[in-house]
Amino acid sequence: MKNPFKSLTKLEWGLWIGSVSAVTAAFLIYSTDYLTLIASLIGVTALIFVSKGMVFGQILCVIFAVFYGIVSYFFRYYGEVITYLCMSGPIALMSVISWLRHPFEKSEEVEVSRMTKKQIAVMVLLTAAVTGAFYFILKWCGNANLLLSTFSIATSFAAAYMTFMRSAYYGVGYALNDVVLVGLWGYATMENISYMPMTVCFGMFFINDIYGFVNWQRMKKRQKNRIDS
Repeated sequence: MKNPFKSLTKLEWGLWIGSVSAVTAAFLIYSTDYLTLIASLIGVTALIFVSKGMVFGQILCVIFAVFYGIVSYFFRYYGEVITYLCMSGPIALMSVISWLRHPFEKSEEVEVSRMTKKQIAVMVLLTAAVTGAFYFILKWCGNANLLLSTFSIATSFAAAYMTFMRSAYYGVGYALNDVVLVGLWGYATMENISYMPMTVCFGMFFINDIYGFVNWQRMKKRQKNRIDS
């Protein structure tokens, strides 16, 4: 694999440097929790490359899931622990394999796919089933902020499913999830200011996921034009 940073455009460099700077500044001002900082830096870096359709981004997502799961455990966000260690992380690993098998014309860019009606129906049914099951599991575990955590599972699962299917709408799913997570970690920050970097992290995630959706639409159009020409 070539140095992935060489593929970044000026805009993407700006997004990455801005995200890293915001997370680091929040850490220096409010926190001494290095796990939170590491998780945040890995996360914002992963999203830049996912937005470019590069498998390197998915590899970083697997690593982020481990660190984020640990951070979530210490604040009793068991839903986030289960979601990322048992669902998002494994799906990201499956996405690595899927993306490696579907490069666009042997490039580092994944081939964008359009989900069928059947795949969308399966996504809706699985999301409903997973969310319903985890609501009762999290309630039994005494999860902090139960309703937001349950909604986080729903949005995260749907987004991970679309990522695996190589759909451009993965960015919309994760952007919704980011809004929920800003709320979750904002609540945690009110109790312990050292979680501020994680709140800032998901704010940066939201911006990067919106960019990912826009860029994947461009990729889809460009790939279609190449195939049709």
